[in-house]
Amino acid sequence: MANTVDMVEVWRGDLLESVHRGHAVVCDDTGQIVDAWGDPAAVIYPRSSCKMIQALPLVESGAAAGLSDEQLALACASHNGAAIHTTRVNAWLAELGLTDDDFRCGPQMPDDRTAREALICSHESPCQVHNNCSGKHAGFLTLNKHLQGGPDYEVIDHPVQQAIKAAFEDVTQQTSPTYGIDGCSAPNHACTVHGLGRAMAFFASAHDRSDTRSAAATKLINAMMTYPALVAGEGRACTDLMRAMDHKVAVKTGAEGVFIAIIPEKRLGVALKIADGATRASESAMAAILVKLGVLDPAHPAAIARMSPPITNRRDKVTGAIRPAAALL
Repeated sequence: MANTVDMVEVWRGDLLESVHRGHAVVCDDTGQIVDAWGDPAAVIYPRSSCKMIQALPLVESGAAAGLSDEQLALACASHNGAAIHTTRVNAWLAELGLTDDDFRCGPQMPDDRTAREALICSHESPCQVHNNCSGKHAGFLTLNKHLQGGPDYEVIDHPVQQAIKAAFEDVTQQTSPTYGIDGCSAPNHACTVHGLGRAMAFFASAHDRSDTRSAAATKLINAMMTYPALVAGEGRACTDLMRAMDHKVAVKTGAEGVFIAIIPEKRLGVALKIADGATRASESAMAAILVKLGVLDPAHPAAIARMSPPITNRRDKVTGAIRPAAALL
């Protein structure tokens, strides 16, 4: 990945031990770049950072009529598989008259410790509902029922996925050059870092417009900001940062070092990609950008924990620190 810049440093003692490089953009409500690091034209997979885009057809089609904001937050989630997530997704499936077998996301051991230990102690295997993407897939199933599509809603030529591709290309304002298959089996369409930032700015300024897609975008990000624990879970960066910003900013992480932010009050969208895919770096870089934009208090514990966390050894002694590179500060 060419033309990256230093974004996050890892120090041990007084020696710079490692550096994470990457790209990032901040876009305004016209889609123009107002700040950038690295190469805005770098082509990436957004991974799970774009789940609110994937949920647009669910809402704008009318398929989401009757769904709660909690369900919409889950449609945008990469959750921990905790009881607050799986109970709600199972209830959603029941409302659809479907079961875990109708999912196409695959089983996943939950990241939530309580849920994971319960499965282990009962000698049970995880179900598909434990998959961090099960809320998104419940949204897919809801849209699929509305469209009267076939059961394999995850394949690229299915009406559900074709509707998502059309929405993705519309809000990024780019023809996607390719797609990959995500960990949950759904297609993930590539775009540039600028395209992803432009899409987030579309969401951030959606409340200024009255068209169907913008209304859907507003509804989705409001659900995310209202229910951050459903978007991720306790102890997760997305949940902690949204709470720290008083539920006024939506943030969403993705695999392989991708992170986005949607800032409605400033009508700004942010997208970043860490070249080596490190989550510790994407969290630090995103927290630094949010501080730079004036929407995250640098003294808030959630900001400190993500932007400049100390490195400790096995005796809990501080041995170093992770911190944003000078370019971000």
